[in-house]
Amino acid sequence: MKYLILVGDGMGDLPLPELDKRTPLQVASTPTLDWLCRRGELFLTRTVPPGYPPGSDVANLSLLGYRPDEYYTGRAPLEAAAMGITLAGDETAFRCNLVTLDRGDNNTVQMLDYSAGHISTEESRLLLESLEAECSSDTFHFKAGMSYRHILVVKGDYPEFATVPPHDYIEKDVSAPWQRYLSSPEWRTLLENALVVLEKHPVNQQRISAGQNPANGIWLWGEGKLPSMPTLSTRFNITGSLISAVDLLKGLGVNAGLDILNIPGATGYIDTNYKGKADAALKCLESQDFVFVHVEGPDEAGHQGLLNDKLQAIEDFDAKIVSPIVKGLQDRGQNFRLIATMDHYTPLSLRTHIDDPVSTILYDSRELHPGSGQLFSEETGNATAEDGKIAISGEEMIKKLLQQI
Repeated sequence: MKYLILVGDGMGDLPLPELDKRTPLQVASTPTLDWLCRRGELFLTRTVPPGYPPGSDVANLSLLGYRPDEYYTGRAPLEAAAMGITLAGDETAFRCNLVTLDRGDNNTVQMLDYSAGHISTEESRLLLESLEAECSSDTFHFKAGMSYRHILVVKGDYPEFATVPPHDYIEKDVSAPWQRYLSSPEWRTLLENALVVLEKHPVNQQRISAGQNPANGIWLWGEGKLPSMPTLSTRFNITGSLISAVDLLKGLGVNAGLDILNIPGATGYIDTNYKGKADAALKCLESQDFVFVHVEGPDEAGHQGLLNDKLQAIEDFDAKIVSPIVKGLQDRGQNFRLIATMDHYTPLSLRTHIDDPVSTILYDSRELHPGSGQLFSEETGNATAEDGKIAISGEEMIKKLLQQI
């Protein structure tokens, strides 16, 4: 038996007036997801426990079967693990976004773009090299990741202030959290020097000339220390791989003991290499028990409020990930159990995450039981709760997938 979890990050949404009070998932063409849903089991998964922020870190940790109250230490250390960064006991990792800020009079700051126009990895590495060369110290070190997503490693104690995710503040005033970052003289020096380095950098001068958003600031958040997690092999006696363009997911995979498959051309957006991901998933299942495939596109479109991009991302997830993987396994005559779901909602109207339980399909190729007979959507998933079914945890979901409950 082969086991799969296929995740369309942020696919969930709220009904929209421009879609006749339907969601993008209801409107998008998703024939394979609908086929799986009709013939499989439909239920709700609570990926974000009460009291936890509805981020992809907590939610995907849950989807891999780990309880956040036991294993969650922060987002950044997971991304650091994916980048091969080993944190010492006295070191803390911060997620370091390259962002576009508008700094006005009276110390006001607005978050124009949490991703600096989805800056390319090649451009961002040049910026990170300059930041490390000109702004690092015994306390601070910059580590380059992909696109706008990077890491700052901080040695020793640091000021106690509340950090916030930049994607929660798109086109909003961030003066208050920015001032918290400047509360310590050492941190003020770091951030102000970083602004100078970025503003004068040739990469940003070229981006401005091309009409693109410059990476004229850094934003620190998601801090934490190295987590300690038992591997999925230890817990469930399975071998497997994780496929994602996002360092956060790769870090989760590293800590879960999964092989990380790096796919050329995987971008984390709607231009990603879908075929490469699907082919890699099928290849790994020739010798392993389990694969976790993550697609970031719907989430990024949700954060940007782009309806057409979100519709395309959902349809591409169905047509270019779910469909070829299912067909490939069927053509082999391979028995498999498959979860298709999302980690959280990223509503276009809010442009950030919410913690609603997510609709989840469990399909068994043997079709031993009657299917749900439903199309896949937020509405049909929520209807299961009206029938008296309680949303299960991510830990229960993976045990259900592996037939261990």
